[in-house]
Amino acid sequence: MRIVFMGTPALAVPTLVELVGQGHEIAAAYTQPPRPAGRGMAERPSPVQETAEKFGIPVRAPKSLRGGEEQESFRSLAADVAVVVAYGLILPPPILEAPRHGCLNLHGSLLPRWRGAAPIQRAIMAGDAETGVMVMRMDEGLDTGPVCMAERVAIGPAETAGELGGRLARLGADLMVRAVAALERGALACLPQSETGVVYAAKIDKAEARIDWSRPAAEVARHINGLSPFPGAWCEIAIGGKPERVKVLRAVPAGAGSGAGLTVPCGTGAVDLLELQRAGRKAVTADEFLRGARHDVTVAP
Repeated sequence: MRIVFMGTPALAVPTLVELVGQGHEIAAAYTQPPRPAGRGMAERPSPVQETAEKFGIPVRAPKSLRGGEEQESFRSLAADVAVVVAYGLILPPPILEAPRHGCLNLHGSLLPRWRGAAPIQRAIMAGDAETGVMVMRMDEGLDTGPVCMAERVAIGPAETAGELGGRLARLGADLMVRAVAALERGALACLPQSETGVVYAAKIDKAEARIDWSRPAAEVARHINGLSPFPGAWCEIAIGGKPERVKVLRAVPAGAGSGAGLTVPCGTGAVDLLELQRAGRKAVTADEFLRGARHDVTVAP
């Protein structure tokens, strides 16, 4: 099929690769414009752009799809279908209606639970036992379209958003390839979402990242794991008496069989911090962190 692919982060790359591998014609890859990144703040293309360029796929990175000229340019691609994976821009009606078979979106939750921008993080932070990935036919609403295919997965007890996202990206790539194949055969059936159980996954605000030790241990651990690796939950740790902002990238409630860790009391119970990262340094285990500090370490409340 002739496909327009629309995605930006690394989570979208497996789907693009699988579609290419199945022999589909990718007319263009739409992605977010390059962003400043790294210490030098040089502009860096998105993972989808880097991957598309390796395959020789034309890349388009408009700041908006609301202008008539941009919409006509999209329409001129004459796509059979658009495949959307974490693109990051709202698709207005002229874009949704342009491909012959509309737009299929890969969403990382069990809809209608966790519609919105941060379904993977919110599922972990809420303590959900399972989540999943779904192929949805897009409409004008926020993740409200009919669902065509789905897969469920259990969430591990100390699984981070990065790890869960990686699993869902691989699973979702296979799911989308199967959905496109069914669409090509005229056999893709999509059912309306339930009107009950709707929960919204609000975009992660950086203000949420500071760890609140007054909360119960299980909530603190889920908060840490749900924000790992980005933006990363953080706290102040006094190293040799000097306060330092440190990211915590993995935690479990104390006594959960985690082995060695840096134990911190919470409102109820305590958590073992298993992976930490000081500013400008790589992530390390708690043992490596304590050895590298070479001073008394105190976690600020």
